Amino acid sequence: MLTPTPDNARQQALTVLIASFVAQGHPPEYAQHMATAAIFQADLELRNAQLTHLLSWLKQEHSDIYDEAVAVAESTREEFERRVKA
Repeated sequence: MLTPTPDNARQQALTVLIASFVAQGHPPEYAQHMATAAIFQADLELRNAQLTHLLSWLKQEHSDIYDEAVAVAESTREEFERRVKA
């Protein structure tokens, strides 16, 4: 039996969601987009929760580097926004 990987889990989730949306009467091409968007949103929420938890932990356990970590996170956001606008 194969050990699930994040990519396998995402693919399985995508397949199940597409089938669910099709069963609800959505055309397959829309169902695929809907499922992809749902998985993408869940992944974004997970990443946000991870970053929030990490920053909270840093603030409590390593307050000496917390401000620098927040600055790095903010710098990353700014760089991303610049690339998106370009």
